[in-house]
This record gives sequence, structure tokens and C-alpha cells, in this order.
Amino acid sequence: MKEFRHNPTVLGHAAALLVLAGPLIVNNLAIAGIGFADTVMAGRLGTADLAAVAVGGSVWAVAFLFGLGVLMAMSPMAAHAAGAGRSEEVGIYTRQCLWLSQGLAILVALAIAGIASLLDDIGVDPSVIPLANRYLAAIAWGLPAMYAYLTLRYMSEGVGWTRPVMYVAAISLVVNVFGNWVLMYGKLGFPAMGAVGCGAASAIAMWVTLAVMATYIARHPRYREFKLAAVFEPPRVSVLKDLLGLGLPIGISVVSEAGLFSAVALLMGALGATAVAAHQIAINYAATMFMVPLALHSALTIRVGHTLGRGDTQAARRIGFIGIGMCGVVMAVSALVLLIFRQPIASFYTVDPQVRDLAVSLLTMGMLFQIFDGLQVGAAGALRGYKDTRVPMVLNFASYWLGAFPLAWYLGVVSDRGPVAVWAGLIAGLMLTALTLNLRYALVSRRRLGTDGILDGA
Repeated sequence: MKEFRHNPTVLGHAAALLVLAGPLIVNNLAIAGIGFADTVMAGRLGTADLAAVAVGGSVWAVAFLFGLGVLMAMSPMAAHAAGAGRSEEVGIYTRQCLWLSQGLAILVALAIAGIASLLDDIGVDPSVIPLANRYLAAIAWGLPAMYAYLTLRYMSEGVGWTRPVMYVAAISLVVNVFGNWVLMYGKLGFPAMGAVGCGAASAIAMWVTLAVMATYIARHPRYREFKLAAVFEPPRVSVLKDLLGLGLPIGISVVSEAGLFSAVALLMGALGATAVAAHQIAINYAATMFMVPLALHSALTIRVGHTLGRGDTQAARRIGFIGIGMCGVVMAVSALVLLIFRQPIASFYTVDPQVRDLAVSLLTMGMLFQIFDGLQVGAAGALRGYKDTRVPMVLNFASYWLGAFPLAWYLGVVSDRGPVAVWAGLIAGLMLTALTLNLRYALVSRRRLGTDGILDGA
């Protein structure tokens, strides 16, 4: 595979990572585009539909991301097997992960129903709840398809073929937007379903996404060596245990991080509407720029895992450090853009002078935020390439929930220092995460070279 040809130089390794990451950047932007389209198209229907999509989408995200994180285990599993030349093992992991995906779909659907039943208890406007629940009931029909697709996606990524993911994401975006137009607004003879139509369109897009990816894999000769559909294979406890052992910590880490940002948004709510609006501007910009290091994170998992699979621990360690450095450089460039253009960036989002001025202050803080965020996500990706997920899960949770959130709450709310202080706490937590994960990577990768590390025990 040309994506994994020997590249002993720093530039060679960096170029190979970019080849893998490029399609994943497009994929990430397409996914962000789906969320953007849902919000804009619901907003044109009125406050009730927009609120239902916002509330329902928040419930969906928390539960869905857990399953997504668990299924991420497929990528390093496939990368190690492919790197070692054990092609049929890729097929075994894929078939077993498909079983796992359907079990997760059932559990996540039950979790969504459970969370939805608590909306009234957590203070959601009672007028929004019925429509939000109907939105959730509609979108939940897509869970089995989306989790099956993610299994195929992470398999393809793991063996180094990321372009199909880009193509499928683009198709999914088009189908989702078209489905919204038809079902939300009542076009082509369909009734106008509003927010419920948004959920239904998303579910349909998920099934189309699975169909396209499955068809591509079935027809493309590059996948034949893995014998993905060679036999019907019932669930195998030993393989499922391996997948869960690697994937559960990732799922918990993903939910832990998503939960932190949701909690910080609630803290901002206690500080007033201006604080919420300014925070949303700063977070939205940061999230958009984060798409690049997030793609590099996935590329690192793939390339490090593949290199370890073929037994080259020296190269794997080097690739990890190069990739982490690339994530830091990308976010440093983004920080420089903020330094120069933070005023016009804030003005692009709002005309309210109070919101704009506060957003400028938060975007200034965002320069540090982005650099630490890039370094931590790069280290996390490299560690997953080593199949090291349990200790990083603990480090993530401790940094976010024992460090970032209490500090943000104390500085911003208890000490009454405002939104900038909340961000100071958030940045401190990200700095701690970046430091501990990079230290963990240095030690784990050194251990694989034959040197004992301090933080062994994953």
C-alpha cells in the first residue's frame, strides 16, 4: 500500500500522514455541515422547531458519541492486523464489530429514551419536550445503520484507505440536506413534518450512507484480501472482549470531553445571555479549526498502528512525535490567525457590540486553548495507535472533571470573575490533558522499545 511505504525522513512521515488525513478533513467538515444545515433549516421553521432540534440533538449527541467512541477500536485493530500482513484478521474483526455495533445501537436507543424521559426534570421548557421526543424517535431509526457504517468506515481507515470515507460523507451531506428540504418543508407531495422531518431525514441519510459504503466495499478489489463476507460468523466472545477492552475507554473519554463542553456552556448560562453568545462564537471557531488536528489524530492512529503491526517500533515512535508536532503547528497557525483577525472574526458572527467585545476577549484566550487542544488530540491519536486507551481515559477524566470544570466554576462563578475566567479554567484543564497525554505517549512508546516506563499498566 503506497500510503504506508517506508518514509524515513520527517517530511516523508509528515506527507504520509497528510495523505491519510486529507480525506478525513473533508469528512469532518461534511459532518459539521450536516449539523449546520439542520440548525439553519430548522430555524427557518420557527422557534419551536429550532428548540426541538437543539434539545433533541443534544440528547442524541451525548448517547451517540459513546457508541461512536467504542467502535473507534476497529481502526487500530485493523491497522495492526494489516500492518502485520494478517489480512483475514481484518475480516474477523469487522464481522465481530458489526455484531457489536448492533448491540450498541439497542443500548444507545434505550439510553436516548431514558434521557428523553428526564427532560422535564432537568428544566427543559415543557412546550419543547413533545416535539423533541418525536425528533428523537425519528432519528433513532438510523442508529443500526450508522453504527454498522462506522464499523466499515473504521475498518477502511484502519487499513489505510480513507478516500471512500470522504466520498460517502459528501453523499450523506447531500442526502441529508435534500431530505430536510422534502420532509421538513413538505415538498414533492410529502407532508411538512418540521423538526420530526429533520430527524427522519437524518435517519434516511444514515441508511443511504451504509448502503453506499457497503456497496463500495463489496465492489472494490482492494478489500477482497480481507474476505469480509467469506463466512457467516456468530458472535465470538474473545474477539468482542478485545474490541470492548479497547473501545469502552475511548467511548468514555469521548463522552467525558463532550460532557465538559456542555457543562461549561451551562456555566456560561449562569453568567447571562451575552456570555452564552460570546462563548458560542469562540467555541464554534475553535471547533471548526479543530477539524484538521482531529483528522491528523485519526491518521496517527492508523499509521502508528500499521507501523507497529509490521514490528517497526522505532518508526512508530517517531511517527507519533511528528504527528503530535503537526497538530501543534496547525493550531499554532490558527492561533496566529486569531491574533491578527480576532476582531473581524467576532464581527462576522455578531453585530451586538457587547457580544463582539466579549467574543474578542474569549478568542484571545482561544489562542492558548487551541494549541493545547491540538497537542492533546495528537497524543490521544498516537496512543490509540499503540492500543493504549485505559490510562488515557483516566487522565482525560481527571484533567477535565477534577481540574478544568471545578476551576472554571470557581473562577468564573464562585469568584465572580466572569466568562474570561471560565475559559482560563478550561485552558488549564486542556493544558493538563496535553501534558499528561504527551508524557504518557513518551513513556508508552519508549516501553515498546524495551525501556520500562513509569506509567505502565494499560
